[in-house]
Amino acid sequence: MPVLTVTHTTTYHYANPVTFGEHRMMMRPRDSHDLRLLGTSLVLSPKAKIRWIHDVFSNSVAIARFAEPAAELRVESRFRAEHFPLAEANVEIEDYARQYPFSYDAAEVPDIGRTAERHYTDADHLVDSWARRFVEGDAKHDTMGILSAMTRAIQAEFKYNPRDEMGTQSPAATLKSGTGTCRDYALLLMEAARTLGFAARFVSGYLYDDSKLTGGKDTVIGAGVTHAWAQIYLPGAGWVPFDPTNGIISDRNLIRVAVTRDPSQAVPLKGSFVGKPDDFLGMDVKVEITT
Repeated sequence: MPVLTVTHTTTYHYANPVTFGEHRMMMRPRDSHDLRLLGTSLVLSPKAKIRWIHDVFSNSVAIARFAEPAAELRVESRFRAEHFPLAEANVEIEDYARQYPFSYDAAEVPDIGRTAERHYTDADHLVDSWARRFVEGDAKHDTMGILSAMTRAIQAEFKYNPRDEMGTQSPAATLKSGTGTCRDYALLLMEAARTLGFAARFVSGYLYDDSKLTGGKDTVIGAGVTHAWAQIYLPGAGWVPFDPTNGIISDRNLIRVAVTRDPSQAVPLKGSFVGKPDDFLGMDVKVEITT
């Protein structure tokens, strides 16, 4: 299994020294059976007092409070982890859930909660119609077949268009434009799955290109920056990762950091500053993943 070192560096530049408000960072993964943390560090400049909490989803969140102003804010998060990815062929679903539609176990429904509810308006039923296309196109109504086809259709039919702006566009807007970022694609897949009654969550993390690590050519989109994908809950298999940007099913190449109900709840770094409106000059983000 690969042992990976992930270094995520964000630098904010200002024309003059500014005062920093509280900053929240979601960059540390949770140790689990599929991702074993071997070491972590978080370095901030200027120095800050850091405290750690678990949010409502049990993600690790660092909260920083700064004592002095500065013209540059630098945040470097680094961790080493051993990754144990599950192959798509090894995703095992309970017999009763292998064909769509099925009902979740009554004991799990209260805990699934809002992850199975739609979150975005779809007045023209664009997402509904798009999702039904995959049900009607699968004569066997195979659960994994439907979800896999939906995931790979986004990869094949949409144009990847990275944006520097914050936020995620609505699923309907992604369908109309035919373009989007990894966050947009993940949200479209989530809402499409929810229209069919599946529980779905948003995942923020990192993507590593295993061919690049071994000297080959790039084979995935989104390596070298933060990445986003979806998880869909399937009885017997649990929360299964689906990456529509790359057509990846299960967690090959994917390093999970934060899991939330909605993309707005999974921001790697957010905070504020006090200064003149034109003091902010820009920011640089760099993610390096090595073995």
